[in-house]
Amino acid sequence: MARCIGQNQIEIVPYECPTIKPITCANGKDPVLVYDYYHCCQQYECDCECEGWGDPHYITFDGKYYSYQGNCTYYLMKEIRPTHNLEILIENVHCDPTEDVSCPRALIVNYGAQSIKLINFNLGGRPDLKAFKNEDEDNLRLPYFKDGVKVVSTGVNLVLEILRLNVVVKFGRTGFSINLPYEYFGGNTQGHCGTCSNNQDDDCRLRNGTVVENCGVMADDWLLEKDKGKTGCLPKRTPPQKTCKHNPDSVCELLKDSSGVFAACHSQISPDNFYTGCVFDGCYVHNRAVECTSLETYAAACAEIGICIDWRNHTKICASNCPLGKIYRSCGPADQPSCEDNPNDPVVNYTTEGCFCPEGQKLFSKESNICVKTCGCLDPTGTSREFNETFEYNCQTCVCNESTKTVTCKPKTCPPTALPRCMGPGYVLVNKTDPSDQCCNVHVCQCQSHACPDINMNCDVGFMPNISVPEGKCCPERTCEPKRVCVLNSVEYPPGSSVPGQKCENCFCSSNSSSGGLMEIKCEKQQCEKTCRKGFEYKKTNSDDCCGTCVQTQCVFVVNGTETLLKGETWSPPENKCESKTCVKNGETFTVTNKHIICPAFQESNCKNDTIQTAANGCCKICVEKEKACRLVNRTTPINHNGCQTELNMPSCEGSCDTFTKYSEAAAAMEHSCSCCKERRASNRTVTLACEDGTHVQFTYVHVEECGCGHTECTTPAALHVRRKRRFTLQ
Repeated sequence: MARCIGQNQIEIVPYECPTIKPITCANGKDPVLVYDYYHCCQQYECDCECEGWGDPHYITFDGKYYSYQGNCTYYLMKEIRPTHNLEILIENVHCDPTEDVSCPRALIVNYGAQSIKLINFNLGGRPDLKAFKNEDEDNLRLPYFKDGVKVVSTGVNLVLEILRLNVVVKFGRTGFSINLPYEYFGGNTQGHCGTCSNNQDDDCRLRNGTVVENCGVMADDWLLEKDKGKTGCLPKRTPPQKTCKHNPDSVCELLKDSSGVFAACHSQISPDNFYTGCVFDGCYVHNRAVECTSLETYAAACAEIGICIDWRNHTKICASNCPLGKIYRSCGPADQPSCEDNPNDPVVNYTTEGCFCPEGQKLFSKESNICVKTCGCLDPTGTSREFNETFEYNCQTCVCNESTKTVTCKPKTCPPTALPRCMGPGYVLVNKTDPSDQCCNVHVCQCQSHACPDINMNCDVGFMPNISVPEGKCCPERTCEPKRVCVLNSVEYPPGSSVPGQKCENCFCSSNSSSGGLMEIKCEKQQCEKTCRKGFEYKKTNSDDCCGTCVQTQCVFVVNGTETLLKGETWSPPENKCESKTCVKNGETFTVTNKHIICPAFQESNCKNDTIQTAANGCCKICVEKEKACRLVNRTTPINHNGCQTELNMPSCEGSCDTFTKYSEAAAAMEHSCSCCKERRASNRTVTLACEDGTHVQFTYVHVEECGCGHTECTTPAALHVRRKRRFTLQ
């Protein structure tokens, strides 16, 4: 290195290269050795490749896989800091009429002042690939080379190369790949393809620089500005969800077969993402050929590292379909050799799959797409002709001129012919090419349908007209052929259908032909079904009827999973005599009615000892009550409080208790003992009262729960007390 140290003095210092350190590429590719800025030292870098295929699936520059179904135009790659004036857009469209999925229809590469659109006009089928420049209506003539941009076609793919930047863009049936060198674009890309930073964590970068986890959110954000608000350009953040049945015969299984056609590439490039995308496509796109794009994209990735796989002959739906005169190769030169090659023209040094000329042949011209062994002329049919070769074309004698490399022709003269007479309907005299000399015409009698008479198309019921031309005749004739139907009273019946018959007969149209050519009607005596389900009996109520019916005679109900019959009696479950079922006949129908016995209020404390027993109904309890004893009595009592009221069942205490008066010698006086019937146990309860104005209020009352005799003071009128005192005193 030279360094200026002042006063016009230069110091030469050694420039030591750092140790070359191995690196691992996040996208799984092999790192490449590149020179540094001074082209002195080398270091490893990871070039960036973005791939997209199917409906559609993406692998970003750094190898992150995701799916996105937007059907508008989006930025695949856009520079964060404008440096090389390059951006690439993708145009997605719906590729299946029954599913909400999309496929890439076109790529738009904007570089400098050029805008080149690579488009496929036949999604899911044999590719119809064309290139357009700056929105021109006329497609580019390929190969195209201008201002450092070259575009060539292999029949299966279009390849665009920006020579100065070593950028290669491939676009095929429903997929694409973009190769960018890290030295020019490292850390300076954004869009659907990610950041080209050898780090998957920052691939989902929004326009404002924010990194999100969901690449679907990122993909929505890179919608082309002019498509915002466009019908159908709605967020597609969540891929459609659908349960797919695994198809073991799918071509997707070729990707995972450890001993199959792709096995040689498994150790270098994992097929997992391509397999996931392939299964997704098979689920959501009815055209099974879309699955081929996953295999095609994986094979292309393997070819880039030198592993060429001839996989298409292992499938039926992924055939190459090369045109006549060309052969399929999994790895061939993107820029195919031709008779017009100029050694000074730049060459696209990339391989791709496609349709190529057989060994020992090359293209007549870049535009002709015709393979020739030797260079000469092309006749008007596109057939290769050697210099000075003479041939006949379009009734002309032609020659390939070596000096001009063009074909010159002279017309051919024909002899006169006689006119024949035409016999029979439909034959007319026409001028036709002479079979013995294709360059001359002769007059012949020819059959022409417009000269034939009209045909009556009417046939009897059960027959259909058949129009055919007898051998040796010109005009068609009608015959009436029987249909595969039965006919009864001018009505057609297809085989297997019911046909009206005699009483108590079942008739149907069979598959056997009758003597008249129609299907035979067969009848059988009607078989009566006499087996009835439980609770029903087979009865024939009318002698004129062919069959009887099942008539209900008993009620049927289920007890513990078992059907039980009931008629003219009452049934109760053993564990609950308060419930009962009775069979009731209503017209011709037997119905089970349920009965529930509600017992009167029963207070055990009101019973005499050992008198409690079950009533005759087996449900309620009864006893011999104590006579006039203090007991609990239930009564319906109205409650009225401030105009709000209700009725409730309020217990109370009623009955007599022991009360007596007797003379006591110890006290020398009458001894009184009084007791009253009152509550022994009670509790406060709250009820809701309805008011006249429609409102409700809460009211608390004392609810008696148990009654008994309680001691109380005896009171005696004063006069009686004096009188008794006097009497006792007198005594």
